[in-house]
Amino acid sequence: MSDANQPKVELFVKAGSDGQSIGNCPFSQRLFMVLWLKGVTFDVTTVDMKRKLDVLKDLAPGAQPPFLLYGSEVKTDTNKIEEFLEENLCPPRYPCLAARNPEANTAGMDVFSKFSAYVKNSNPQNHENLEKGLLKALKKLDDFLGTQLPDEIDQNSADEVAPSSRPFLDGHQLTLADCNLLPKLHIVKVVCLKYRGFSIPSSLTHLWRYLNAAYAREEFASTCPIDDEIHNAYASVAKALQ
Repeated sequence: MSDANQPKVELFVKAGSDGQSIGNCPFSQRLFMVLWLKGVTFDVTTVDMKRKLDVLKDLAPGAQPPFLLYGSEVKTDTNKIEEFLEENLCPPRYPCLAARNPEANTAGMDVFSKFSAYVKNSNPQNHENLEKGLLKALKKLDDFLGTQLPDEIDQNSADEVAPSSRPFLDGHQLTLADCNLLPKLHIVKVVCLKYRGFSIPSSLTHLWRYLNAAYAREEFASTCPIDDEIHNAYASVAKALQ
């Protein structure tokens, strides 16, 4: 398939406070990363939620970003968009982004809910337990990243199995699992430091290896909103302890 035969692909994402830059939306970033990793030519349009473009009322009435225009088709559900892209932008022309190891898809899935409970809490009596809950979820993710996947283990070696050194959830390549988790982890890191003075512990070495490997990749680093956008989004969500 030549580029001339490739349908026009346009991703509509939530705009930042200036109405133009990328806003805080892990779902928008997730799809932005997927399209970038696919290597397809695409456009990104930021949608100012305070004054929605008239064209959007025709394209996707009542829909919230992100949504996708693929040729003349409009897709509005993040999970369905991801499935659609994986089915339609497929090998041999485009890479398969699905994780080979099913457990990669669920790794870290409880981190964001624990984070939300932690930052939304205003009762000092609950603070310590909620922080412990978040730390437990982060430690669980760190353990997963430090455990070798089946294809990393040398079945012929008599040596004790060493910790994994893979950079990403499923191995050496970014997959759909990373596109889902990394935008949320970035929010956790930025918001916790700003509103709780909490940093992901340096002792979680496997998690930091993962984050550092991700920030070194343009597909992730260049699709992150600036910290101020995340701070603004959580200004009324993150409750002060009283």
